[in-house]
Parts: sequence; C-alpha cells; structure tokens
Amino acid sequence: MPIVEGMAEDVFKALADPTRRRILDELVERDGQTLFEICARLVTKHGLGLSRQAISQHLAVLESAGLVVTRRQGRYKFHDLNTEPLERIMTRWLRPDGPESTP
Repeated sequence: MPIVEGMAEDVFKALADPTRRRILDELVERDGQTLFEICARLVTKHGLGLSRQAISQHLAVLESAGLVVTRRQGRYKFHDLNTEPLERIMTRWLRPDGPESTP
C-alpha cells in the first residue's frame, strides 16, 4: 500500500511529541495496555504526571496516525502498537526505485 503524503505527515506529527514517543516505548515494552496502565507507567518510569485526559488525547493522535490500534474486551479498551505506518515510511526511502518513488 503506497504511503500518502497526509499519512506520512500524521505519523511525523505523532512522533514529534516526546510524550507520545514515551507512550510508544511503553507499548513496545508491553503491548495491549489500558489507559490506566499507560498512565501508571508514565508516572512511575518517566515522572510524567499528566492527567488521564491528556494521555487520552495523545493516544488519539497516535491512533489517527495509525501507530496505535485499540480493541475492546468487555468494559476495557486495550491499546496496541502498530508499526505498519513506520514500515511504509521506511520502505519509501530505503527502496527509492519502488513504485512509490517520484522523480
């Protein structure tokens, strides 16, 4: 699937914020966390005392960029890392002779 410029911009915007990068780091370490778990890990490991609402907004940006996908199980919502958008961006520049390259 070719990467569309808007998709790449969303990914770069999501990665530009250090809090969002920490959230992704936490999901790399342990995938499938709830909002409560992510908040707790950010406080204990990184000293980030952000509100649940603030973390939820960061997760929404990551989700709209496709870097985080959610699934519901009962009354819980789990957040999983999705590396596919990063892989598409990497492929774009690592294989410049591919169909996605432009002259």
